[in-house]
Amino acid sequence: MTRLARGYAWALLALLVLAQIGYPLTEGTTRARLTVATVVLGYLLSVGHALLTRGTRTALALVALATGGGFAIEALGVATGFPFGSYDYSGQLGPKLAGVPLIIPLAWTWMAWPAWLVAARIVKWWPGRIALATLGLATWDLFLDPQMVAEGHWVWRDADPALPGLAGIPVSNYLGWLLFAVLVMSALRPLAGPAVAGTDTGDHPMYALYLWTYGSSVLAHAVFLDLPASAVWGAAGMGVIAVPLAVTLLRGRRPRDRDAGPARHRVDAAA
Repeated sequence: MTRLARGYAWALLALLVLAQIGYPLTEGTTRARLTVATVVLGYLLSVGHALLTRGTRTALALVALATGGGFAIEALGVATGFPFGSYDYSGQLGPKLAGVPLIIPLAWTWMAWPAWLVAARIVKWWPGRIALATLGLATWDLFLDPQMVAEGHWVWRDADPALPGLAGIPVSNYLGWLLFAVLVMSALRPLAGPAVAGTDTGDHPMYALYLWTYGSSVLAHAVFLDLPASAVWGAAGMGVIAVPLAVTLLRGRRPRDRDAGPARHRVDAAA
């Protein structure tokens, strides 16, 4: 099952990477469709990985919390302005329900699962894990919102106060992301059960997804999308999780590398 899960995840990740590479090379309707395709791929990647590595309970919990909860809070936001601020979606992202494009809750789910696994890989203490997973999901919006607003996928009625360099997006939006993320991450362990308590080698595609999202977003915003401010904000915010993950993975490889050398030496000597 682990082999199947890894093969499935690596294959979908490869397709997602290709779709994202094509994003800055397109424009207009083609770019909007590519955005939708990328989110669908990310959703299938995360939910499928959760199902194959942790079982039905975990996948259902992830869908209920991130997809169902994501739709509910977005519908609340569109209707009342709480907790994100007052905003409207355009019609560029496909069908809408209660004013919310159906693709939006899928995006929450796409990044919620790798954010949880990254936190579980780095931190063992439960409150720290929840805090890091919350940041892992919420800081992604420092890239996502400026990019989607620049494309006209949604617009804010009142964008003040805003972060320096990120005009058009109120600070309340990022605080709303933090609120939703902490609710999801706090509830995931009780609903999903003990299967989400640890990590294993089958989770490496999810680590790669998180690091790819971080690195490619910094590059795209800084070079291809003419969004230097969000490149800086996103690099600093999401880097709080991505950089420790990279360091942890590198350190995890070194003991095996050190063990392999003497072992080969002993075999050679015996020969």
